[in-house]
Amino acid sequence: MNQTIYPDRARVDARDKVRGVTRFAADMPMQRVAHAMTVPSRIVRGRLAAVDIDAARAVDGVLAVLTWRDFKGVKSAGYLMGGGFGFQSHQPMLSDRLVHRGEPIALVVAETLEIAIEAAALVEASYEEEQFAALLGDTRAEVLAPQPGHDMGDAQAVLASATFRVDAEYLSPAQFQNPMEMIATVAEWRDGTLTIHEGTQNSGALKFGMAAALGLDPARVRVESAYLGGGFGQKNSLQGQTVLAARAAMLLGRPVKLVMPRAQLFHTASFRPASRHRIRLGADADGRIVAASYDADMQNSRPDTFRASFSEITARLYAIPNYTSTARLVRTDVQSPGYMRAPFEHPAAFAFESAVDELAYAAGRDPLAFRLANDAETDPVTGHPFSSRFLAECLRDGAERFGWSRRDPAPGSMRAADGTLIGWGVAAGAYKAAMAPAIARLRVRADGTTRISLSGHEMGQGIRTAIFAAVTDGLAIDPARVEIVIGDPDAAPQHVTAGSWGTASSVPVVRRAVQAMQARFEEFRDGRPIRGTIHEMLARWRRPYIEVESRLQAPGQPDTVFDRLQRGLPAAAGPEYEPFVSFSYIAHFVEVRVEPTTRHVRVPRIVSVVDCGRIVSPRTAESQVRGGVVWGIGAALRETAEIDPRFGGVLNNDFAEYVVPVNADIGAIEVGFIDRPDPLLNEAGVKGLGEVAMVGVAAAIGNAIFHATGRRLRELPIRVEHLF
Repeated sequence: MNQTIYPDRARVDARDKVRGVTRFAADMPMQRVAHAMTVPSRIVRGRLAAVDIDAARAVDGVLAVLTWRDFKGVKSAGYLMGGGFGFQSHQPMLSDRLVHRGEPIALVVAETLEIAIEAAALVEASYEEEQFAALLGDTRAEVLAPQPGHDMGDAQAVLASATFRVDAEYLSPAQFQNPMEMIATVAEWRDGTLTIHEGTQNSGALKFGMAAALGLDPARVRVESAYLGGGFGQKNSLQGQTVLAARAAMLLGRPVKLVMPRAQLFHTASFRPASRHRIRLGADADGRIVAASYDADMQNSRPDTFRASFSEITARLYAIPNYTSTARLVRTDVQSPGYMRAPFEHPAAFAFESAVDELAYAAGRDPLAFRLANDAETDPVTGHPFSSRFLAECLRDGAERFGWSRRDPAPGSMRAADGTLIGWGVAAGAYKAAMAPAIARLRVRADGTTRISLSGHEMGQGIRTAIFAAVTDGLAIDPARVEIVIGDPDAAPQHVTAGSWGTASSVPVVRRAVQAMQARFEEFRDGRPIRGTIHEMLARWRRPYIEVESRLQAPGQPDTVFDRLQRGLPAAAGPEYEPFVSFSYIAHFVEVRVEPTTRHVRVPRIVSVVDCGRIVSPRTAESQVRGGVVWGIGAALRETAEIDPRFGGVLNNDFAEYVVPVNADIGAIEVGFIDRPDPLLNEAGVKGLGEVAMVGVAAAIGNAIFHATGRRLRELPIRVEHLF
């Protein structure tokens, strides 16, 4: 078990980032690079009857205008995981069939971006349009049979006899990730090798997926993704545009750059689907939750199945002996939805933790005390012990920091001197503590440099800093000359970095590589005295370098899992291991202020305390929590996609109208960590943090608004008009 207390340190890439030294995909300097722009479909569903590209071709500087007829022989690899597991299987421009609004119908390639944009606007198309369903509640949507979820005890019978009951429906809208870096691809075809520069969370899958789509040997596909300007799940997958840019580069014999405009990404990239949640809870006279029923509907696309798992955390947040859940998928005519930060856990926690708050009030209990009284000691689903669980400590520590004991429990009872309504709310959250297999290659050279290559992607979360902390802990090397190579499948096999398993997978394998390096160094030393760093000793011994490789998989995973890793396929495990279950936990305490006349809601302060195992990089960990909390504020009060049911498009497909929080919306955010290593999950004691940081924020805000106003609001985002 890792007993190291890691010091606070600056991000290892901070100086390069503020100086603009770090290179993102669209920044790659290339000779003779051509610029591409897509032409989006103006209909939702149907057939492309004809495409007139003559005017576009006539524009001076246009190199090519490609349509689906130029992509014969190309096939869909399935976006996610490069063909091994695809929930986004529709590859645009492989036929004249159209399945969602905005999908590309043509690709213009030109000498400059301005020319490409001008020519793309001149492409004309005619369509054979079919009826479509754009919304979760549309009568033309296809509702699939319910999928059974977790089922323990006899929830329906116990609910019927419970002393206190809640039966409510909660709504969560479609939302879009909108990372700062838009999806961008630079493709180069040279000497029979395809090189792709793209900000991706899944470079291994991109490598093998592109090979499958274009009929290439994977050894002839190189993918470089050193940095991302944010991902949040949007860049988990092989993107539809990547194949288009690569095919254009192969046809033209020139590098091709394609940066998707943000407005188009609202209609082509994955997103958080709309969902509807019916929660029924029951408690006995002593305030114990005795039963829960959770039934959800979630939006899907026509071509694919993106399965819901809302009950993974809600069945385990509390010691509920009788629990049942189902999820229905509703097929609509949109691009396939996918993972977005806290993909199921955010809407699930909003619904469930709001209902728990309602039940606490119905039972006459303090919402904090009610949660503590229903804490689980073992996993209610499997009966197995938790690898570690400090949710109660998160709640108690957060309450102390927040000053919860000063709260007047009556709704509407707390006011500022100017009449502003004050509300205090609490909610808990959880997220699976998952791990993925990883391979690390560590080389220490006599010239003073150290190179560590491993699976992982830097999308702003600070994984390089965590890796640096692990590789320099206990190894006598020059910390100023450490090179960290991630996002490169040719340097080390790459697994998708998502689901909060990035640090939990990379740091333990790096620690194992460090231990292997220490052992190898001792072999070479052979009892000789050490005078200086490993670099200096290697120079004295006239040895150019020492290199080691280490492998590590999740507990219980067989060694054959590395075969999946080598092929860019998903291989993450958790939260259930044998014989334990592992989650990260968080408690949020929120103060809201509601202006009595306009009903404008502000959030002046939040306290969030996290149990995510050992903290390896304190500064970036705190940044992760702050970012998750800010996103939770936006999800609770601002963020929603406004869908036009007539034409099937997103009306607010830009930052002017897709409202996200700004600095003026954010008050004080205090972050605390339990910082106790997990004894079973891995030898570094690390659990995930990035996802859990957002889980429960929206519920805590909604609960605080109820405390301030007495209005229980069950639809996100909570708008001013809901409070009148």
